[in-house]
Amino acid sequence: MACYLVTGGAGFIGSNFVHYLLWTYPDAQVVNVDALLHAGMLANIADLADDPRHTFVHADICDERAMDELFAKHGPDYVVNFAAQTHVDRGIEDPLAFNRSNVEGCLTLLQMARRDWEEPDGSYGEHLFVQMSTDEVYGSLPHAGAPLWREDALLAPRNPYSASKASAELYTMAYADTYGLPVSIVRSSNCYGPFQFPEKLIPLTIARALRHADVPLYGDGLNLRDWVYVADLCQALDLVLRKGQPHQVYNIGARSQRRNAELVGELLGELARQTGDSSIDDTLVSYVADRKGHDRAYGVDPSKAEAELGWRPRTALHEGLAKTVAWYLANPQWVESALSRGYLQENERLLQGLSGFFQESAGSTAPSHVAIGGTSNMLSYPEYSDMEKARS
Repeated sequence: MACYLVTGGAGFIGSNFVHYLLWTYPDAQVVNVDALLHAGMLANIADLADDPRHTFVHADICDERAMDELFAKHGPDYVVNFAAQTHVDRGIEDPLAFNRSNVEGCLTLLQMARRDWEEPDGSYGEHLFVQMSTDEVYGSLPHAGAPLWREDALLAPRNPYSASKASAELYTMAYADTYGLPVSIVRSSNCYGPFQFPEKLIPLTIARALRHADVPLYGDGLNLRDWVYVADLCQALDLVLRKGQPHQVYNIGARSQRRNAELVGELLGELARQTGDSSIDDTLVSYVADRKGHDRAYGVDPSKAEAELGWRPRTALHEGLAKTVAWYLANPQWVESALSRGYLQENERLLQGLSGFFQESAGSTAPSHVAIGGTSNMLSYPEYSDMEKARS
């Protein structure tokens, strides 16, 4: 029975991965840690409240004492670190907060994993630390049509967010080289799907278009991005855990590059189709002043993951957009709560019974998970059921 420590598991990709693990591996134990600082929403894991395989811990990964007690209590076999501040605009406004969460948090987890896993002979057994990173650490491709970034490309981050993720990567590999800690790094292209906080391009476009509000696009809208559906990324991460080689970096991309304006056009068309509202069209698009340090083009070459892990994206972009639109249409209360920041009050209400899991002495008898009010149609488990399980 494997135990997975998933950090940032109440956020977008983290909550999807928690669901993936529990759906794919019936005997898995998942310890889900989230500080609920910005986009962490307990509603994302509401349907797991009564699942004894899922333990939610409200804690900050920068808190060394809390992480030390967590490792001692649960003894995780694997760590998958999603916990991070990820919104580029917020990183420009407050780079120190991004350094703390993304760099210091990763370093704290690396230190705890090393202390917990290292054997007297210096070996680490069957453990693995997976650091979730981003294609943004490569900086911008020189031009559209340029060769996609491979894993051995030099890192050239150009904004505080991507610099913090690159720094976390360097610490991760330093622990591999210095201490022999078994680690892997996953650099993903832009991810989308259910539970994505509506400050990112796709959910923001959906939320604003449904209200017939202006849909903002930076600059000329010609920035180029690759898009991978979250269920496909979850399977890639699972394959890294099962088949990946330690001390390696894996690019995960879907070869689905689109200009931002083109992507928004496709998304608005899908919204119009599913809602039957023909007034949802590109006349809603409003071009705004470009963001500072805005990279022109991203694109990663996933050939290594395809060859070594046998991974392929299973969701074409048009299909993923249709699924994503359907989920947001089915969950208007979730969207409204996120937009109004009502989820912050809901998080506080739900956490009142948690009594500070790590604020008490070791051996606390605090509850192992929080009872969370449900949200309808949270996640379609068949997203994962028709995927080939990595363990097979």
